[in-house]
Amino acid sequence: MMPGVPERRNHSYVRHRTISLFAALDVASSFVIGKCYKRHRGAEFLDFLKQIDARVPKGLDVHIVMDNYATHKTAAIKSWLARRPRYHVHFTPTSASWINQVERRFVELTRKQLQRAVHTLTNQLEADIRTFIERHNENPKPYKWTKSADEILASVKRFCQKTQPTS
Repeated sequence: MMPGVPERRNHSYVRHRTISLFAALDVASSFVIGKCYKRHRGAEFLDFLKQIDARVPKGLDVHIVMDNYATHKTAAIKSWLARRPRYHVHFTPTSASWINQVERRFVELTRKQLQRAVHTLTNQLEADIRTFIERHNENPKPYKWTKSADEILASVKRFCQKTQPTS
């Protein structure tokens, strides 16, 4: 790439397997717990929950926001969560977008670490993801709201009034 020259893309993209990334974001500190797995099943997700449990101080409640993927709803997962009252599970509506803060982290991972990289082995991809998370966690910066809740609600109210049909 050179200044003034548009990025070129090869039409013959080759996909060399995939991995699943499970990630947990502490919204207060922006610290990320992430782990890659070769498969995306309930067993891997349960292992990830156990890692979260080991790293989050015992006195804190844990709120987990998840999509409606079947992996999160297996009997083993439900049983594990039922035995831990400090865990509170919230599911996003079907076909809804993830929370913007979480989505933003994945965009950063893609843009800063993966976009122009070539990974012919899943081990290389996993190493790049781990490196990115470790670098991020060295100096995590939480998302800061620029408007107060009252300002946001007032904006929503104005929008609703504008879009409401007049009789």
